[in-house]
Parts: sequence; structure tokens; C-alpha cells
Amino acid sequence: MPIKVQSDLPAKRILEDENIFIMDETRAMHQDIRPLRIAILNLMPLKEDTEVQLLRCLSNTPLQVDITFLTTGSYVGKNTPASHLDQFYLTYKEVENMKFDGLIITGAPVEQMEFEEVHYWNELVEIMKWSKTNVTSTLHICWGAQAGLYYHFGIHKIPLEQKMFGVFPHRVLNRKVPFVRGFDDIFYAPHSRYTTVSREEIINNPDLIILAESDEAGVFIVLADEGRQIFVMGHPEYDRITLDKEYKRDKDKGLDIQVPSNYYPKNEENKRPNLNWRAHSNAMYTNWLNYYVYQVTPYEL
Repeated sequence: MPIKVQSDLPAKRILEDENIFIMDETRAMHQDIRPLRIAILNLMPLKEDTEVQLLRCLSNTPLQVDITFLTTGSYVGKNTPASHLDQFYLTYKEVENMKFDGLIITGAPVEQMEFEEVHYWNELVEIMKWSKTNVTSTLHICWGAQAGLYYHFGIHKIPLEQKMFGVFPHRVLNRKVPFVRGFDDIFYAPHSRYTTVSREEIINNPDLIILAESDEAGVFIVLADEGRQIFVMGHPEYDRITLDKEYKRDKDKGLDIQVPSNYYPKNEENKRPNLNWRAHSNAMYTNWLNYYVYQVTPYEL
């Protein structure tokens, strides 16, 4: 997929080194095609890492995608240079009168806080409300998924006794739904979170459908409103070494963190982790773009 980004976005060079087709604004202007307009509300602290991960996941169809990165105006994190945010990101107030074919709301390292305690919660509520009228399909990831289920359906998150941390097997529950088309019966995905959601609450809500779950990690994919809202509880976009970085960061801080499950060969943290979730991650994002964005979005936004 040709992904349209600003010419000097650092992620562009990284992805080009992987032979992923990234199109800058100048070339895109010469193509007579209406690209899909995808907004990414990036709430992760290491925004440049998340940019690379998500752009990689969105690069596997022949569709042209025009990416707009969003950040919160009510809270500015300390892990990304202000110059990067100023150059490559917009705030909600700058796009509130626009319409998008798709929106991705990422995770955030705030799941141990009550939703209302998060600095930018009121702004996020405004964005999620706006998404119902200005976005064809919204994909919520990890904490973003928990926040979306809470806002749209009143489903609370539940604290875990121990962090859900590692790569876990999942099973598909409803193969006829296009979002999981091409998935194996059992597939793997990374998780890194301190909270979960109630399977019973979701099952008892007639507006929600569980598409995949894990015996260890719980509910994984939930679909609502025929795919206008999709909630993914883990981090299928993660790189091979993302969990490794998180583990060693927390370990260096002296935190009580366990070795990520099913991640290092023979559970030895000095060994290169296996990458066994990339194919299903690519399939998931491709299915989302094809079946829930491209095929249902109006040609004229």
C-alpha cells in the first residue's frame, strides 16, 4: 500500500529501509485517486515507535492511505520532543470539522488510573463522540479499547493481580466475520496491561460480538455496530523487541515485573525473541481497511 505521509517524517526512512512503499505529499498530488483518510490518535509515550509500528501494519493492501497523526491538546507528554509534535501532529480542535474514513485510537500507559483521572479524558470523550458522526470505522487498541468500551457501552475495566505481559495464544470464535478472515484457528498476539474487561458483561450486551479470545489473556477482539467500532485488547502492532524494551525498562527501574510469557526462547531473556504474530497483525489491519473502511466509506467524505 502506498502510505502518504509528510516527506520528512522520521518513520518514513525506517519503513523505506524495509522496502515498504511510503509516498510523500509531492508524489501523491500527481495520482488521480481518492486516498483513504486515516487519523491516528497516538496516545503512546514513545510516539515515533508507534508511528513505525502502525504504518507498517497499514502497508499491506494496494489502497492509498493518507495518514493524519493526532495528539491531545489538553495534555502534552514528556517522551516525545515538542518539535516532532509541532511538525507532524494535529490536535482534535484542528480536525473537528473534518471527516475521516478511519480512526485508530492507540493504547496508553494509564490503565491503573480511573478513566476520569486521566488528564486528557474529557478530550478523549469528545473525540470518541465525534468519531460516531465523522469517522466510518474506529479501531481501538489496548487501553484505547477499554476506554472505548467504557464510554460507548459502560463496561468497566478490572484490575489484574499480575500484569498481563507476553505473547498469548487466541482462538477465533466467529470465522464468518470479515475482520478475522484469513486467521488461523489459533493465533498469537502480544499483551502488556494491568487491567482487563468482563467477558460476561460483553456477552450480555446485545450490541457487542466477541470475535476472538484467549484462555490466559481473556477477550481479545470485540465488534460493535457492524464494525463501525472495533476493540482490540492487545498490541498486535508491536515490533519483535517492544516487549523486550518494556521488560528491561521496568526491570532497570526496580519494578516487580515478570519475564514476558511465551516470548523469549526457553524463557531466557538474553535470547532474541521469536516473532510469531506479524502475519495475523497484518491480516487484521488489512481486513479492517478493506471490509470496514474502503468498502463502506462514502466516496465523497
